Amino acid sequence: MAEELTPETPEETTEEQAIKQRKNGLYPGVSDELAENMKSGWADTELHDLAPIAQAEKTAARRAALSARFPGERLVIPAGKLKTRSNDTEYGFRASTEYAYLTGDQTQDGVLVLEPVKSGHEATIYLLPRSDRENGEFWLDGQGELWVGRRHSLTEAEQLLGVPAKDVRELAAALKEATGPVRAVRGHDAGIEAALTDKVTAERDEELRVYLSEARLIKDDFEIAELRKACDATARGFEDVVKVLDKAEATSERYIEGTFFLRARVEGNDIGYGSICAAGPHATTLHWVRNDGDVRSGDLLLLDAGVETTELYTADITRTLPINGRYTELQRKIYDAVYEAQEAGIAAVKPGAAYRDFHDAAQRVLTEKLVEWGLVEGPVERVLELGLQRRWTLHGTGHMLGMDVHDCAAARTEAYVDTTLAPGMCLTVEPGLYFQADDLTVPEEYRGIGVRIEDDILVTEDGNVNLSDALPRRSDEVEAWMAGLKG
Repeated sequence: MAEELTPETPEETTEEQAIKQRKNGLYPGVSDELAENMKSGWADTELHDLAPIAQAEKTAARRAALSARFPGERLVIPAGKLKTRSNDTEYGFRASTEYAYLTGDQTQDGVLVLEPVKSGHEATIYLLPRSDRENGEFWLDGQGELWVGRRHSLTEAEQLLGVPAKDVRELAAALKEATGPVRAVRGHDAGIEAALTDKVTAERDEELRVYLSEARLIKDDFEIAELRKACDATARGFEDVVKVLDKAEATSERYIEGTFFLRARVEGNDIGYGSICAAGPHATTLHWVRNDGDVRSGDLLLLDAGVETTELYTADITRTLPINGRYTELQRKIYDAVYEAQEAGIAAVKPGAAYRDFHDAAQRVLTEKLVEWGLVEGPVERVLELGLQRRWTLHGTGHMLGMDVHDCAAARTEAYVDTTLAPGMCLTVEPGLYFQADDLTVPEEYRGIGVRIEDDILVTEDGNVNLSDALPRRSDEVEAWMAGLKG
């Protein structure tokens, strides 16, 4: 990895100071002649007559709804900044969900500002313009275009996003001088927050965050199409994994993780969350993401993974697969119980139903099985009332899904878990049974077995649609599917 040119002085400097240093020749190894040479001889690469992004009309409608909710107030929504991974390297950038939802843009340092006017708001998107070649920024700055690639000019951004664009480097000073009520989405841009320190309150900002979370509860047709795309790509990623299980057995869970990641990067932006590639007893750890364990024939593989599309919508699917292609008798018994519970949960997903209904339906089936197997003393109603089944069911049966894997997380309880389902909502249904390796309350043969089945369910006008039904769920169908892929 090439090392960028740095100032002789180690102190952190502002961008203006850095530019002055470049002009004054304070960068080692940069002669006046080279600096002058780098200013000219470059072709004009401005792009013209760009078509708006596919969701431009949707993002405009979302901004209009936001404007109507907070009339007369300045609204500030940042994309976020690069985060340091180590020393002078950064993590890959992922724009804040709120910013991407309202703009369709994924540019680091971007900020959307809605300025109040008599008729509502005027939206402006603040971005970094093209790197300046006159002052050497494009090749001397670590984020210059020579180092990290071309970015859109402000004019190009306006054409693509349908929003007037300005230089983000001017925004902080403007916000410091601004008057009137302001709300901002926090946690993404410390510089913007500092400029607003005496203008915002945590309570008012939280109201904005909550609104933007609840606005995503109902997905529009663009979002539904993206979720379908994410599920289809994820299904292909699961197929990829099944085809290489023999190689995973020779290495570790990391082979599974890497195989799925390849599909996510080829067909999408990234994985939507850390892939859970849990083989054997690791399947009983809900968020096993170390993925450094052995993959053994005869054990189960709990694979919980999702492709995030280039527009940042993620799938969230889980299958529990027999590594050698065939479930043992006990594995099948436990798997089929979870499948039956999931079927009951999915059937409860429909418009007008309480959000909690699908969880209750799945939990009841699992509890009946646990009582039937003699693992907990009944009757079923007693077990449910005391929550005794949770020793083995552990978690809720699902959550909203969208741009975040646990979407709409800031929504109020009454708007989320205490609401009724409506067409356009998308949620997961994912019951599971987990028998820990050290659980002495169950027979030894159960210990170390974990099973979860998860699908992404869209609420429709007359019921629901399983967006991830390209992947088989029934145990015999899973075995036949795996046999076909292994040839």
